[in-house]
Amino acid sequence: MGDAAVNLSERYTYGDYRTWPDDRRWELIDGAAWAMSPGPNRRHQGILVRLSNAFFQFLRGKPYAMYIAPFDVLLPIGNEDDDSVETVVQPDLVVYCDRSRLRDYGARGAPDLVAEILSPGTSKRDLNDKYRLYESRGVREYWVVDPGNRALTVFRLGPSGAFGPGEVHVNTGGAASSVLEGLAVDLEDLFRED
Repeated sequence: MGDAAVNLSERYTYGDYRTWPDDRRWELIDGAAWAMSPGPNRRHQGILVRLSNAFFQFLRGKPYAMYIAPFDVLLPIGNEDDDSVETVVQPDLVVYCDRSRLRDYGARGAPDLVAEILSPGTSKRDLNDKYRLYESRGVREYWVVDPGNRALTVFRLGPSGAFGPGEVHVNTGGAASSVLEGLAVDLEDLFRED
């Protein structure tokens, strides 16, 4: 969809979003339309494939669900109907432990784990806007993958409802999940050059 179809000063809902053509990807954060970057670069996609493969292998046979972008995640504030929800995002990778949140169109409610891979066009949004969004909506674990610095930072939601300080892993070793106990991702493999 061309930019002319969306007035960036207007507020939108999922009901509006569903009517937009599929030729461009968008996200809504508190009613504001955010144009997604053009297709991710090859390095981003390679990291996403390796990350999702690690998750897929770990989750095989377990009652959880994992999806990769594009996958609509509605994050309502309360009990509003789907068409009234003002926040819909497409994280790079999501895991739901509660399968009742899954819908035919994607999912409704906070994933248990979200992973975003930084790119020049999205890093500010992922580190600021989405960090606050995921924290406020109750995402239990937020993984931020930084290909440029070969780093993976894991933020965990604490009892106060806020993310604790990020646990930074750089270059080698493994990053582990507390939401998916036993899952560890090897950084050397994650950041290998294809």
